[in-house]
Parts: sequence; C-alpha cells; structure tokens
Amino acid sequence: MNDTDQIEVTTEVLEGTTIIKPIGEIDLSRAPSLRHHLNEAQAAKPGTLVIDLAEVPYMDSSGVATLVEAMQIARRNKSRIILCSMQERVKSIFEIARLDAVFTIVENREIALET
Repeated sequence: MNDTDQIEVTTEVLEGTTIIKPIGEIDLSRAPSLRHHLNEAQAAKPGTLVIDLAEVPYMDSSGVATLVEAMQIARRNKSRIILCSMQERVKSIFEIARLDAVFTIVENREIALET
C-alpha cells in the first residue's frame, strides 16, 4: 500500500463504545486500510462499534464489503455495529443493496451513542 491507498481514520473510545470515523472516499484502493482500522478496533471486542460516515462522500462495493465483513466479525464477537451520519450518496448504495435492513443506520452520532 502506498500513501494514496491510506484513508485517514480517527478512533475514539467512550464507555465501552468504539467510534471509528473514516475521512475520504472508500474505494478499492482504500478499503484495505479501513479494514485494518476496523479489525484493530474489533480486536478489543467493544460492546458497540459506531462507524461515523459523515466525512465519506463516496463508497464503492469494496467499501460496502468491508463493512459487511466488519458486521460478520461483530456478530461472532457478540457485539454490534451502528452506522451513522451517512451522506445521501453513500446511503443510497445501502438502500439499493437493501443493506439498510441488515445494518443499524441512524441519522447522527448522538443517536448512535444512545442506541
């Protein structure tokens, strides 16, 4: 991976909830970097993993697959994933693929932390 393949990700832990916030487009070249950050967060087996997508203007199928993989890991760990703050372009991908019925998707971070 070179620098253009990296995605900036912030991680925050609040009372047993880990919040991951990727910044930038998630495409085929950047999905492995996001996967790495998600795997690191899930290694600690948080009760809830919130993925804040406010700063993700675009996500292709590899990004979606990365989140599906994270969901599968969460289920094995008996934890849960909440997606929040999706931009319309990203949200429409989840709706078209009917993944909005699989993932818990909420409007913003505050709601995610209360859920």
